Amino acid sequence: MAVTTAASRLGTEAYTDVTPVEIRQRPTKDEIEFAISAVYRQLLGNDYLMKSQRLISAESLLRDGKITVRDFVRQVAKSELYKEKFFYNNFQTRTIELNYKHLLGRAPYDESEVVFHLDMYQNQGYDADIDSFIDSEEYEENFGENIVPYYRGFKTQTGQKTVGFNRMFQLYRGYANSDRAQLRGATPHLAVELGRNSASAVVPPSGNGSEGFAYVAPGRGITPSSTFGGAGTFGKEGRMFRVEAAKVFGSGYPSTRRVNQAVVIPYEELSTYIQRVLKQGGKIASVTPL
Repeated sequence: MAVTTAASRLGTEAYTDVTPVEIRQRPTKDEIEFAISAVYRQLLGNDYLMKSQRLISAESLLRDGKITVRDFVRQVAKSELYKEKFFYNNFQTRTIELNYKHLLGRAPYDESEVVFHLDMYQNQGYDADIDSFIDSEEYEENFGENIVPYYRGFKTQTGQKTVGFNRMFQLYRGYANSDRAQLRGATPHLAVELGRNSASAVVPPSGNGSEGFAYVAPGRGITPSSTFGGAGTFGKEGRMFRVEAAKVFGSGYPSTRRVNQAVVIPYEELSTYIQRVLKQGGKIASVTPL
């Protein structure tokens, strides 16, 4: 069953009718290797993993049946590999967002959940905070000892708040996207919505041909500018378009600063503007007729 009727547009079709990865009794060698790969993919947010970075000792213990999938997940989440990718260079609240995504398969529902883990980290340390995710009743009910965590946030289920569905799309940017390759980088993705206790917009992932391609609206909002002069000027064709662009070089110092921008332009200038954005290394997020 599809996650949603708009699965292809939202980039969730990869999770349609997917059975959770589980190591059952007497697993084959291939099943164990598949589970190991699934843990790395889930916990590392689809980031590239070199052979030299693999947790060889933990993998061996799992292959020998001396630890469970849950134990292996715990070791990956506490490893220097995970910390280097998602802890040392990130805002603490961004790390917590990713811990929810990687370990529980969903986004935080409200600010209280983030505050809980901030306090846990401050008072008891990093390892204790990771344990609080993996030893939680929620983890036990959904994954137990031998199921690899997966993105539960895309489906309606018992104990899953509907606001979590929208929030997941602020953290998930497409099946082929990496958690370290998103426009917002190491900054928190949900801070504004959680702080205001407001719903998150569902922005389609990049690369799927949708309006949401590579676009992130700035926190203070954005006021469309205009490239045409004088009130009532609508060009020869009489058609106007609102164009949103991301990662465009801004004016002034420093010259490397990139910004998001929105403009309202007549049809005749549409092609020229799009070409200019692309030459500057930007991305066209949407083109909407007015």
